[in-house]
Order: sequence, then C-alpha cells, then structure tokens
Amino acid sequence: MRSKGKIGEILNHIKEKFPRLKEEIKWNQPMFTDHGTFIIGFSIAKKHIAVAPEPVTISYFEKEIKEAGYSHTDGLFRIKWTDKVDFHLLNKIVAYNIEDKKDMTKFWR
Repeated sequence: MRSKGKIGEILNHIKEKFPRLKEEIKWNQPMFTDHGTFIIGFSIAKKHIAVAPEPVTISYFEKEIKEAGYSHTDGLFRIKWTDKVDFHLLNKIVAYNIEDKKDMTKFWR
C-alpha cells in the first residue's frame, strides 16, 4: 500500500530504492530495518518530519544535513513541511547504515 503526502513520498521512495528493507511500525512510528537491525525511522510533528538514522549517522553526515538546510540534534534531523526533501542525502544515509550495520546482530548500535 502506498502512503500519501510528504511522509508518504519519503517512505515510498525508500521502499522503491531499497526493496530489501523491511518496513515496520514500532513505537507508533514508521521505520525500516535490515536483518533485524534498525536502519532509519521517522516521526511526524506539527512543523516537521523527524528523520532518525541514529547518532553515529547524524554525526557522519552532519555537514551535509546542514548544507541541505535541515536542523538537527544528536539523534535526528528535521525536514520542515515547507522544505524540499533531499532524496540524494536520504539515499546516502540509508546506504551508509545498511553497509555500516551489515554484520550487526542487535537492533540498535
């Protein structure tokens, strides 16, 4: 089933670009996992979509996240409802987590 709106556009893009990932709902939030390990999660707020790829990944992509115009914390970055989605950056983040966590056996780092 295809999701609608900006969050739907993001989720559908990840499903199409990374078909091996499993889409799940945990803690009431959509996320993607690979072989039982967390890859990326999302949550919806009044003014933005929070994208949570784990702190290691935020740190690794901090410069690119800022260059895309997104604000961030240690654990997430925010795509405002008025922002353009940087799908190239999302692809890089997801691909990084897939590769970096390929041998992980735990859900979180």
